[in-house]
Amino acid sequence: MKKYINKILSGALFLGLSVAAVSCSSDYLETVPTDSTGSGTAMATTDNLYAALNGTAKVMTTQHHAFSQGFAGENHVMNKMEDYPSDNYDYNYYASGWSPLFNQEFHFQVNSIYDTYAWYYYYTIIGNANSIIANVDAAEGLEADKKFIKASALTFRAFAYEKLARYYCYSWAKDPQGTSQGLIIQLDESIDGKPFSTLAETFAQIYKDCQDAITLFGESGLDRAAGEVWTPNVNVAHAVYARAALSKGDYDTAITQAAAAKKGYPLMSNSDYVAGFMEPSSEWIFGSFGGSEENNWYWSYGTQYSCNGYYAGASACGAGAINRELINRIPDNDARKALFLSEDKFDMSSTATCRDFNTYGILGMSDDALWTEVATYVASVVPDAYAAGYFYLGGQLKFRVFDAPGVSYLPFIRTAEMILIEAEANYKNGATGAAQAALNELNQPRNASYNCTSTGAALWQEIKDYHGLELFGEGQRWSALKRWDEPVVRKSIPNGGGAHASVAITIPAASQNAGNNYWTWDIPKNETEYNDALNLYEEPQE
Repeated sequence: MKKYINKILSGALFLGLSVAAVSCSSDYLETVPTDSTGSGTAMATTDNLYAALNGTAKVMTTQHHAFSQGFAGENHVMNKMEDYPSDNYDYNYYASGWSPLFNQEFHFQVNSIYDTYAWYYYYTIIGNANSIIANVDAAEGLEADKKFIKASALTFRAFAYEKLARYYCYSWAKDPQGTSQGLIIQLDESIDGKPFSTLAETFAQIYKDCQDAITLFGESGLDRAAGEVWTPNVNVAHAVYARAALSKGDYDTAITQAAAAKKGYPLMSNSDYVAGFMEPSSEWIFGSFGGSEENNWYWSYGTQYSCNGYYAGASACGAGAINRELINRIPDNDARKALFLSEDKFDMSSTATCRDFNTYGILGMSDDALWTEVATYVASVVPDAYAAGYFYLGGQLKFRVFDAPGVSYLPFIRTAEMILIEAEANYKNGATGAAQAALNELNQPRNASYNCTSTGAALWQEIKDYHGLELFGEGQRWSALKRWDEPVVRKSIPNGGGAHASVAITIPAASQNAGNNYWTWDIPKNETEYNDALNLYEEPQE
């Protein structure tokens, strides 16, 4: 029987396959339906293949109607599969209803859209990339363009496989030999069933795609147009390579690739940082398109998770909050701390008897002293934030929109993450000085008095803390905890944390959590039922 993912893709080749020639961002992803032009015509020229790359980028921000509301590409994965189940994202107004995702209770539910979506979504990207790779050599156009297009498609494919491995494979900490079940490696346009690779073979393919892409980018002599962060370039290939190497415990490679990824993408200034995340800055290596002409309406990240998006302006839900204990460990003079409603800024004495604070972390009631103090501060940073008047402890002012109801660009990979990779990989290598230097590179621009002198366990804690601060809301934390083999620990507000009681639990580290399949999502039932070539692996022996 046909492989499930390819069965889907064969019916709807990909968004924007036959597309008008691409020019400036104002006609980004102007697409012609696939059935109006044959795939051969769509792949016949490099102009059309550039448009096909844009179509693949569009997959990363599109509401996928085969699922349900909010299943809109990368923003769903970032929140529902990374931030919610981590230790560093409080969303207390909705915590009780979303507690199964916060508490990792869907991993075995193979019929659930929550288990199935990432599989469908990332294999859609892989299918698109495979079609481009299979057809680009025969297309009409300049050889340099062909090499750039193929390299970009290889990078899309590597990005998707690296993300799939996070969710549907054991961590390298659980299986350091890589003998456990990996992914289904699909490298062409065939629709026949294929078996699982091993975890080691999965990472080998990611490495190969990144290496091949880097070579082709170099041979092409081309780069994407300035500001077009949705098109993979050589920096994105290096960044995906660095991510994969870090996950695999290949620390020398992670350091080398992270250093290459950040070249030409300097850290943003403090003024840019405090201005919020809604448009690309100097350090956005990879991200979404977010112009108003491609408005994703109520399924965009900004609608629900931006401090001035629709939900924060029209409801009591807020827009997500940082871990209370983590933000309290950050020095008050760090510029990034200004983007969180942390308790160092306000007179918190009135919260001792406030039910809404102890349950939800709501800071004051309308017009009382604390509420007025918080509202004044919020207005000084983002005048149109939290218009509904609900402020939460740790509430973020980081993510913003520039058009209603939630229009913004969204970062997928930044230079700051690459520096954190350098810090972590050097620490794991025992190179304390290099790890300290990486933290100084990241943090001194945000806090002039910062100087890392920590060693041992204290240095490791510092790396983890700044990872949580810097990448808050960017869909990295759950995977980091899985990679680190550390538990999720959430404390309730009365117990000194910031979480609603329904999610104030401890989830044991991945390698210890057999009851939760070692933090691994099960392969969706549609795949296991329709792919006769599957070879299910046994769990590796301890």
